[in-house]
Amino acid sequence: MGDSCCGGTVDIRALEARQRRVLMIVLAINLATFVMMLAAAIYSGSSSLLSGSLDNLGDALTYLLSLAVIGASMRAKAKVALIKGLLIFGAAVAVAVQIGWRLAHPEVPIFEAIGIAALLNLAFNGICLWLLTPYRHGDVNLASAWECSRNDVYEGFAVLLAAAGVWLFEAGWPDLVIAGALLLMFLRSSWRVLRNAWSELRVSGGR
Repeated sequence: MGDSCCGGTVDIRALEARQRRVLMIVLAINLATFVMMLAAAIYSGSSSLLSGSLDNLGDALTYLLSLAVIGASMRAKAKVALIKGLLIFGAAVAVAVQIGWRLAHPEVPIFEAIGIAALLNLAFNGICLWLLTPYRHGDVNLASAWECSRNDVYEGFAVLLAAAGVWLFEAGWPDLVIAGALLLMFLRSSWRVLRNAWSELRVSGGR
């Protein structure tokens, strides 16, 4: 009986150690891609790149929060997931403001910079998604981290489409259309994370 109990404790600690390693890797990747995407957004004048960079910064913060509650109670993890949902919503608000500013100050972004940055971002976020996929059906903490990473991959393809649209039409509106689509994706993801976290809080509050 004691051996079985100790074995279970060792398994849990090993799982938590693996989760910490994965989150530390994806945290580092998202911080690096945030800096790269932000620099490319400023250089190119792209709203879709700026929305992607804000998303990567928000993800880095959520992964940091996820690290903080590994091994904590489900209620603590659900509270952190609520914060993650609010961070995603904050990114959506920032994107909306940026779109409004670009509509008032139209310009044609540099499609080469958009395309190169989007390709790099997509490659690194693909690695993050691969690392987090084994935990996508785990607790609310890791599941919400996987949701953020999946959004990043969608975002990568969308920004590539924006670069292609800017090149094809020689206009800035494809970039704004993609930024608007990313805004809707952020809002949907925020709702999903907040809903799941709130449900978990209600369940854990009754225990």
